[in-house]
Amino acid sequence: MQLRLDKILTDTGRWSRKESREVIRAGRVTVGGTVVRRPEQKADPQAEEIAVDGAPLGWSAHSYLMLHKPAGVLTATEDRSAPTVLDLVPAGLRRPGLAPVGRLDKDTTGLLLLTDDGALAHALLSPRRHVDKVYLARIEGTVREEDCAAFRAGLTLGDGTKCLPAELEGLGPGCCRVTVREGKYHQVRRMLALRGLPVRALSRISFGPLRLDGALAPGQVRALTAAEIDALRRET
Repeated sequence: MQLRLDKILTDTGRWSRKESREVIRAGRVTVGGTVVRRPEQKADPQAEEIAVDGAPLGWSAHSYLMLHKPAGVLTATEDRSAPTVLDLVPAGLRRPGLAPVGRLDKDTTGLLLLTDDGALAHALLSPRRHVDKVYLARIEGTVREEDCAAFRAGLTLGDGTKCLPAELEGLGPGCCRVTVREGKYHQVRRMLALRGLPVRALSRISFGPLRLDGALAPGQVRALTAAEIDALRRET
């Protein structure tokens, strides 16, 4: 697959398109051991050895991003009236087909995975996989052992929706941790409300093997590491 060299560098998420051109023109990029100074020159990143400052580029055919979603942003690819999670992705990290994996409610914060790898996204969201999703919640009230037991047994919501067994852990007055293995509409909030524990704030801290990077401020995005990508693939 032949691609422009500046696009190949930009796709790694380490440089913007402008920065990629500057890096190439500065003679810092080699293809097959030969220095290349033309950003428009094409190369096959899957078949040729591309390096920057002597280090292998580490190009991927797909993009995998971690977003620390802030409150007030829609988990959608586009919306005419409100900002979406894709609006938070810097231009240098955007690719055609990039989309969130699953959903976080508008007022829910925390870890959101975005990728253009449709096969991986489908596998992670498949009900058969039962991928753990862990949330921290600020609630009204205090979790009791009977609440935890009800979660483990599997709740039936007011509209008849049946939830798979889940984990609820009290973390003291007004705080708890919830682990679910599915992604029904407003599920965590509805489950806690059913137990008389209405949610005041909700944040997802992990999705399968992926943990929210504590260095990411709300609204910030970074590319996943190779180890994180491998862990997600092993999960599926």
